[in-house]
Amino acid sequence: VQLVESGGGSVQAGGSLRLSCVATGYMFNNACMGWFRLAPGKEREGVAWIRGDRSAIYDDSLKGRFTVSKDDVANSLYLQMDDLDHEDTGVYYCAARPSFWCSSNAKPMDIDFPYWGQGTQVIVSS
Repeated sequence: VQLVESGGGSVQAGGSLRLSCVATGYMFNNACMGWFRLAPGKEREGVAWIRGDRSAIYDDSLKGRFTVSKDDVANSLYLQMDDLDHEDTGVYYCAARPSFWCSSNAKPMDIDFPYWGQGTQVIVSS
């Protein structure tokens, strides 16, 4: 299984970016995929996930600025990020789990996901 992210880059605060993740080697339709990020000086944290039924989960801190979506035909995951802030700077990772549910916990954790991409850098300047 391979996950490949793209779409990262540099943007000014208030701007938008759309991240993409393409999966190969396994069809993750009806399975969970999600996004995590690693900010400088911080631990990796969860951002957003989509369950097998396409229902979405978001980290509470995002305040509606991010939208996660999935294309089962393309076996791809997306993250639309709007109104970006300097605090959103970091490496964004796509993760996948061959299961309908993302986690047995209320909020998915990185240990729930066996498959990871290499990450794509997002830099938000003030």
